Amino acid sequence: MRSALYVPGNRPELFDKALAGPADVVLVDLEDAVPPADKESARREVARWSRTVTTPGRLWVRVNPGEMGHADLAAVASPAIAAVCLAKTESVRQIRAVDEILARHENTAGSIRVCPLLETAMAVYAAHEIARAPRVLRLQIGEADLCAEVGITPGPDEQELAAIRGQVVLASAAANIAAPLGPVRTDFRDLEGLRASTLRLWRLGFRGRACIHPAQVPVVNEIFTPAEEELDRARALVARFEAAQGGVILDEVGRMVDRAVIRQARRLLGR
Repeated sequence: MRSALYVPGNRPELFDKALAGPADVVLVDLEDAVPPADKESARREVARWSRTVTTPGRLWVRVNPGEMGHADLAAVASPAIAAVCLAKTESVRQIRAVDEILARHENTAGSIRVCPLLETAMAVYAAHEIARAPRVLRLQIGEADLCAEVGITPGPDEQELAAIRGQVVLASAAANIAAPLGPVRTDFRDLEGLRASTLRLWRLGFRGRACIHPAQVPVVNEIFTPAEEELDRARALVARFEAAQGGVILDEVGRMVDRAVIRQARRLLGR
């Protein structure tokens, strides 16, 4: 999954339109995008609509933290929901509570996965434990809240966030789950800035990004889709390596290729 498009849970007129678009996942938001007065009506509307969706694997829901989130989970645990995004996740205990609720309401045991949203310093420090919790599919970083708490002011190249992002990538790899989902970029009109930022995330090990506007989705999809020449090179390397039966080989420009390079090539082909 390369792109996840956030859609406000109180805007049902956007649901089908988003699902018909190019985003790999439509992430209906019951948390920050919904005013407090609309929380219950949005929950009912999302629950009703989700039961009409027949496209498998493309619908996620971001639920509120705490007791309100537990009510969200009970309402939206329909067969169409592939995953729930847990706002303000800070501990494995929270995910275990979610696991118990989903187990009571989902149609097929274990069918709904979890994407914890890490938005605090405590969450980042606990990332290696959270990544191993039940149902966790991949992690996501919520950098706006994180920066506000820690006091980080990112510059144009976002280097101030590189260490935090890298820690979440490592936690994901160590837990053998999917690479993390990159943070949203709020200036949805600056597509060149989005491209540069997403390339940095890709180089750091992210393999997808959340979007807040449909215009961002094609850019994100492009960055996280391997180019045909990359795939051709990976296929050639793997074929040459297998023909050599595991011995040392050279690539097309004479560089030595070892098992680590082949592992990267196979991962690329797997994507």
